[in-house]
Amino acid sequence: MMPEIFKADFETAEICPSPNFGPRKDDRAIDMLLLHYTGMDSGEGAQEWLCSEESQVSSHYIVHEDGRVVQMVREADRAWHAGNSFWKGEEDTNSRSIGIEIVNGGHPAGLPDYPKAQMASLVKLCQSILSRYAIPAAHVLAHSDVAPIRKLDPGENFDWKLLAQAGVGHWTEPTAIAGGRYFSEGETGQPIEALQAMFRLYGYRIDVDGVFDAKTKGVVEAFQRHFRPKRVDGVADMSTIDTLHRLLSALP
Repeated sequence: MMPEIFKADFETAEICPSPNFGPRKDDRAIDMLLLHYTGMDSGEGAQEWLCSEESQVSSHYIVHEDGRVVQMVREADRAWHAGNSFWKGEEDTNSRSIGIEIVNGGHPAGLPDYPKAQMASLVKLCQSILSRYAIPAAHVLAHSDVAPIRKLDPGENFDWKLLAQAGVGHWTEPTAIAGGRYFSEGETGQPIEALQAMFRLYGYRIDVDGVFDAKTKGVVEAFQRHFRPKRVDGVADMSTIDTLHRLLSALP
């Protein structure tokens, strides 16, 4: 049975309804915008997959390379895009978010650029969504932020600064990479515990136990991929730590 056609929430969006959706649990209010890349060979193939019952995945929107925006799930409904994820103490990211898939081959394709027309459309779509919901700037996130290690999208080549300049998302110019003390996998102690507490305060899922383990490294990489993309190595150097501190200081 084909899903019903609905009216677009974003007025210029085409409609291609996906059967993969449900109600938001406990009528959870929308307070998050989550960005993904498709990671597939073509946009049409990605859209077909997101609209296939077989896939059991979906997103509210897909933004093609030429700037076309297609809506697949009503914003009022819960799309299935985040999977096993977490932010600010909650695991059911899908019930609190709107998900946007951006057509891009991603890491498997060598991180191709996001075309200007695509980014311009994405900005307009995000601005439209933010005009309808109380989504804090720090809740405009990458899939990799809510699912470190497991997910890498939309990748370190995505232009978060461009979005922030248009009023979308939380951003500060990353602190320059230089020498000095750093922390890396295998280290333990109170400084590691303090670092983990900072990441948890920002929203990441991380144990505050003073052990720089593989999960902590994954969170550092996710943070770098979003906020300090020039070097994504999982090492908490002063550039990474200072950038995180300044973002925390800017939270309301």
